[in-house]
Amino acid sequence: MNRQTSPTAPFVRLGQGEYTRDIHLDDLDRSDNRDDGQLDLRFLTREPADVYHAKAKDNLSSHWLAEFRRCPLLYRRKRLGLIPRRESAAFLVGQAAHVLILEGRERYEAEFAVGGPINPKTEKPYGPTTKAFAEWAERIGKPVLSDDQAAVIGQMAASVKSHIFARELLAVGQAEGVVRREYGGHPCQIRLDWLNPIEGRGLVDLKTTDNLDCFEHSIDTYGYVHQLAFYRSVVSEAIGCTLPVHIIAVEKREPFRCGVWVIDESLLDEAQQENERAMAELIACQQRGQWPTRYESLRKFDRHTNTSSKPESEPTPQHKGD
Repeated sequence: MNRQTSPTAPFVRLGQGEYTRDIHLDDLDRSDNRDDGQLDLRFLTREPADVYHAKAKDNLSSHWLAEFRRCPLLYRRKRLGLIPRRESAAFLVGQAAHVLILEGRERYEAEFAVGGPINPKTEKPYGPTTKAFAEWAERIGKPVLSDDQAAVIGQMAASVKSHIFARELLAVGQAEGVVRREYGGHPCQIRLDWLNPIEGRGLVDLKTTDNLDCFEHSIDTYGYVHQLAFYRSVVSEAIGCTLPVHIIAVEKREPFRCGVWVIDESLLDEAQQENERAMAELIACQQRGQWPTRYESLRKFDRHTNTSSKPESEPTPQHKGD
């Protein structure tokens, strides 16, 4: 019997191997709060971003753990406030895209302003580096996006919404849920992009990228598996079970492609073990008062293989943190 005449045949099959699940037309765009095995999300809390970040001084996050894994000395200096945090225009676009895609237009328009004051001589907006623009932005009292930036964010949101698997993952759940638990000998905190309570969906992290063709390399380069393994572990401390993990990635430029990945459980398990070793090492550094750079040992560079020897605990560079 073919798909058109079979009432039970799936519309599409999501995932591969043990992660395969059938999606029927009735499952798509469903946002009703069903009770058939859904996770109770009341363990999540909501709080403003500035409140969450203020509590980072008393809690370990995936961002701080990534900094430590990369370089304990850099971690220590940043923790002491000796190195200021810089936020780029790309960070602002990513932040705004997260709000629009995950929390909706009303929240997006409440948190960000678009455009700027018009120069009466040119009838065009003042540039973002002008005094007139700076004074206007100060009066507005919230981050300002240019018209071009807002257009890009709109394209990104439309792309995510049009992707069948991304739409399924974001159809039900809660955005920006905060969890704090003791884990690995540390008080820890996480702020989840999205948590879908339906079985098989779980944690969903939204990433922006310049080129989707290179995104799988970025997963390794920016330590996303370690970040999400940390999220998974802290959530597990809260609910007593392990959830699957997905990434939605969307391009910040034409053609604004969107892709969805499910992270292999064995990779998350391996990253979890590495995270926990780093957390134990962090305790030892705190006790000894010693903060290495991870470059203390003699290294060998082999031009034939273009590789260098390095300690197993040294991670790849990190990108965006919580």
